[in-house]
Amino acid sequence: MEIKQYIEQNKERFLEELFSLIRIPSISSIEAHKPDMIRCAQRWKELIMEAGADKCEIMPTKGNPVVYAEKTIDKNKPTVLIYGHYDVMPVDPVELWNTKPFEPVVKDGFIWARGADDDKGQSFMHAKAFEYLVKTGQLPCNVKFMLEGEEEIGSVSLYDFCRENKEMLKADIILVSDTSMIASDTPSITTGLRGLGYVEVKVTGPNRDLHSGLYGGAVANPINILCQMISKLTDENNHITVPGFYDKVLTASQEERELMAQAPFDVEEYKKAIDINDIHGEKGYSTIERVGIRPSLDCCGIWGGYTGEGAKTVIPSTAHAKISFRLVPDQDFEVVTEQFAEYFKSLAPASVKVEVTPLHGGYAYVSPIDMPAYKAAEKAYITTYGKRPIPTRSGGSIPIIAGFEKILGIKSILMGFGLGSDAIHSPNENYPLEQFFKGIETIPYFYKEFAELMK
Repeated sequence: MEIKQYIEQNKERFLEELFSLIRIPSISSIEAHKPDMIRCAQRWKELIMEAGADKCEIMPTKGNPVVYAEKTIDKNKPTVLIYGHYDVMPVDPVELWNTKPFEPVVKDGFIWARGADDDKGQSFMHAKAFEYLVKTGQLPCNVKFMLEGEEEIGSVSLYDFCRENKEMLKADIILVSDTSMIASDTPSITTGLRGLGYVEVKVTGPNRDLHSGLYGGAVANPINILCQMISKLTDENNHITVPGFYDKVLTASQEERELMAQAPFDVEEYKKAIDINDIHGEKGYSTIERVGIRPSLDCCGIWGGYTGEGAKTVIPSTAHAKISFRLVPDQDFEVVTEQFAEYFKSLAPASVKVEVTPLHGGYAYVSPIDMPAYKAAEKAYITTYGKRPIPTRSGGSIPIIAGFEKILGIKSILMGFGLGSDAIHSPNENYPLEQFFKGIETIPYFYKEFAELMK
């Protein structure tokens, strides 16, 4: 049976099985959802076993468990290790959602729900592609699954899990769908991911909130100070001012920049899609380059003082912010975090105290386009899309991907089917049905081509 026919015959079941995962609010960053993490792992186990795995285990870590499964057809054949994550981002601000975040709705050709794309929808494509190959007797490789529950909080437990289970996780390539394509009619393969550093900062002034009339103008306001400090982290050219920040940045060649420029990109459509009047970023680089080959620094959240209804005239005792920096090869996130902490503290006047708490981070990753897995992915996309995929560098980060290479010595191939319009991490996350089913259709061809190239 052809894959398209199999999808057509089972598409309603596929969706309902996916929805059974989506309905579980597996938010890893909120402790109250710990039981949901266990439930989601258990549901994944059931689905992978039903798809045809020889065995599947829910394996404990210091944090949320890892779902590990395998199917061995011949120890002499190549092994593909599928990686995905079952945790999702928080849904706040929930009032901006048009549907209930954890009650998936199909409307206008899209699945609307938290996790529809990132990463339940994309990971689930692999389970169904695997199911098709097993049920029809066409599986050409050994397959392993590793699904974690902490990707959205930095995969904090997975590094040790990999170190402790190197033999079990042996494979020829790691196959991942947690990235995007350029467009629904323009396939692409992500060949690079930016690294990440993420910190929380706290600025403390007086030992309690003060009356802004009695003390205003005489005591440092931590919110005012924090805003001033953040404003000094970039200059008029949007160049990051942290000393040493760019010391290890791997500069892309002119040839690579010219290749990147060939990717279809309409700046007017880009601005329209996110409703901005103009683009913004580091001087001397295009938008594609700014998110692909250059580092960046952003304040991701800021709070302090009174934010409730009505007025409360206080100078707050503390102000807080969360700050991220996206990194490129060959930046070390631990070194950059130290550089940031030292510099940020130096920006503070003597009237306040500053704390910098590192939360998580990871290294950038680059995937060569001459390795067998890339060529197999390329042929798979050509088969289903009729076009050669464009190699692209993603502005996003999946820190564990670089960790896999460092710990397991295995490269990853990033076959993403998401779109930039899927609103991952935002209200109204969605995933086009076309992309979901196209992913299931494409993945089996990767196995076929990879097995042939590895003979």
